[in-house]
Amino acid sequence: MEIGNIVEFLKDKSILISGSTGFLAKIFVEKVLRVQPSVKKLFLIVRARDASSAEQRFQNEVINKDLFQVLREKHGKEFDSFISNKISPIAGDIAEENLGIKDYSIREYLWKEIDIVVNVAATTNFYERYDVALGINVMGAKNVLDFAKQCTKIKMLLHVSTAYVAGVQEGIITEKPFNFGEALKPDLKVDIGEELKLLEETKNQIQDEKKTKEAEKEAMKELGIKRARIHGWPNTYVFTKAMGEMLLGHMRGDLPLVIIRPTIITSIYKDPLPGWIEGARTIDSIIVGYAKGNISSFLGDPQMSMDLIPGDMVVNAMIASIAAHSNQHSQFIYQVSSSVRNPVKYSTLLQSGYQYFKKNPRTTSDGKTIKTTTIHVMKTMSDFKRYMFLRYRLPLEGFRLLNLACCCLFNQRFNQLWRKYKFVMRLAELYAPYAFFKGCFDDTKLEKLRMTTRDSMETILFDFDPKHIEWENYFSNIHIPGVLKHVCN
Repeated sequence: MEIGNIVEFLKDKSILISGSTGFLAKIFVEKVLRVQPSVKKLFLIVRARDASSAEQRFQNEVINKDLFQVLREKHGKEFDSFISNKISPIAGDIAEENLGIKDYSIREYLWKEIDIVVNVAATTNFYERYDVALGINVMGAKNVLDFAKQCTKIKMLLHVSTAYVAGVQEGIITEKPFNFGEALKPDLKVDIGEELKLLEETKNQIQDEKKTKEAEKEAMKELGIKRARIHGWPNTYVFTKAMGEMLLGHMRGDLPLVIIRPTIITSIYKDPLPGWIEGARTIDSIIVGYAKGNISSFLGDPQMSMDLIPGDMVVNAMIASIAAHSNQHSQFIYQVSSSVRNPVKYSTLLQSGYQYFKKNPRTTSDGKTIKTTTIHVMKTMSDFKRYMFLRYRLPLEGFRLLNLACCCLFNQRFNQLWRKYKFVMRLAELYAPYAFFKGCFDDTKLEKLRMTTRDSMETILFDFDPKHIEWENYFSNIHIPGVLKHVCN
């Protein structure tokens, strides 16, 4: 395995990309267009009713983002014509057969044209409805594979998964594929057909019982969590992503397949726009809450390592692996991670946040300064549950009794507070496996891929070495300001 000239490889290639309105796919699209303007065409699958709606979503949710400012300045007045020549939004949905592309002539054209298929589409919600997660993360992956197999010039299918398909493990977690039907609990098997059958039976039962839409939603969420934990995964997201990997590995035939498993993806580290990010992604919820003065405590061991990787490094690894393995009729798995080569502790993030906000005091909407204080750390779930019981549950019980004594006069307020309490407890339950995660994701195979890059300039242009990240500087000068600008506005 050896990476040739990556930029040259991208020349005259036609690439089909799913999940194109998402954070990672946008970075991928921008990078390809910036480093290789002679790429032939990027076809973006956009969930939309029709071509006009797809074009509108593409303009609003992709090309008008700050991320494309460098590319916009590079092409100047020719930017719009360049984009229209290089990008074609396609109305579709990977949860449907043929990727939801209704027009046969468009499908036939794509089957003749596409060289590379990149599947970035996913639902990443830990507590997603089981029917939605199965539809996108499992059957969606199968639909992408089926479509790729129809492409006569296909050289590669790249599928973005997550390192946390490994479940909750300790020690070094290697870059190995799943066997079809492999569960994380011994003596159990994952039967995807049975999971789909169970889903339909549950939905039929819900319809027979004439439950409300909200009750159906909760039942679907609980079913996903239940099935994940039965088989050894902590949540619906990682369980369905693991099943998606299994299907791809089992059904790919001789199609070249690369599975990229990033850990926790954070804002752009270097180019084109350091700190650019969309949405509050895991640790960013802490930053946003702290910035607004809404978070005073933290669940997790500050001496434990997080596993973070900037979005541009993930994309660089994606592009390098495509160049390395096109037309190699095998399966390759890469974990894009930092916990082995350049680990960073939670304490580094907490301290960087404290120092940043001491230097850059926050204010409320009415101009009052939010006092910067250190975050109270709860190092165990027992500490958290004890705190929540004394601080919230006991007062709520008192309020409940008062409400009953007052003939339910405060029902609306009590129910609102009770829902918030249950929501926080559910969040803690979902995120606790990662707050106390004791595994480290090995990236030996990815390191070997790095070492095969022949062009020293391309090692800089497509940098995905976590050793190059100086974490304190990244948090203080790139990531935290980026979250405040692009998430908090």
